[in-house]
Amino acid sequence: MSVAHERTDSQDVSSLLAFFGITFAIAWGILGFYIFFNDLAVRLFGPISGSHPGFFLAVWAPAIAALLIVARQEGRSGLRRFLSRLRLWRAPPRWWLFILVALPCVFYLGAWIKGAPLLGPLSEQGVSVLLLTLGLMVFLGPIEELGWRGLALPLLQRYMAPAWAGILIGAVWGIWHLPAFYLSGTLQSEWAYLPFFFGNVCLSVIVTPIFNASRGSILVPMVYHLQLINPFWPDAQPYDTYLLAGVALAILVIFRRSLFTRASAVTEVIPPRAGTVGGR
Repeated sequence: MSVAHERTDSQDVSSLLAFFGITFAIAWGILGFYIFFNDLAVRLFGPISGSHPGFFLAVWAPAIAALLIVARQEGRSGLRRFLSRLRLWRAPPRWWLFILVALPCVFYLGAWIKGAPLLGPLSEQGVSVLLLTLGLMVFLGPIEELGWRGLALPLLQRYMAPAWAGILIGAVWGIWHLPAFYLSGTLQSEWAYLPFFFGNVCLSVIVTPIFNASRGSILVPMVYHLQLINPFWPDAQPYDTYLLAGVALAILVIFRRSLFTRASAVTEVIPPRAGTVGGR
């Protein structure tokens, strides 16, 4: 059973291929339908937007894939234990400070370098609108972490050092977003793709030691993800990407001993039952 402790290499590979296949099939299928058959898609389901149910389904694709794989291989008990990782919140204080304080500072510093208004979103939209948007965001990007860090990262860390696993997931993560850049009505349609792709790789590298330090928490990466899309932060593009690239490089250097060896890598997808000895 590849996602649990008793597994074979071929089963792990099968689980990863199934995860990536389902993730891309759902997201690219929905967004591709709108790209190549837009008139029909709009007629049937309405125009796509960031609040469209189809967009939610596409964004949730990694989570859907992970839940399907875990449920199929381990049943309800395994699924409950997988979701119990949402209750893991303990991480070294430095990482919580980084997520809650340093990340917002990156966006404010980037906006200051850019010359953009530091309180732009607040003054333009007001607190109530931003709070509603934040509530919407909670159920978008952070849900992806059930798949990317919930399933894919621990499986990959069984075979490669965390740094390489983080880079690989970041690259796949970036490619997975590609259709949104060709679809009007999505936020990404206004951005340049290559800086976004590079930024995804950097963001994945940054969250990897946070994930391992939290002993496989899914909750902590979800909070990290929410901070990245928090509507309260000012527009700092592309300087936020440059700054986050610097942060990623610093993390690779500072934590090189743990990032380039699998000694402290979390490899459990499903925590062991109480009273049993944990494994891979």
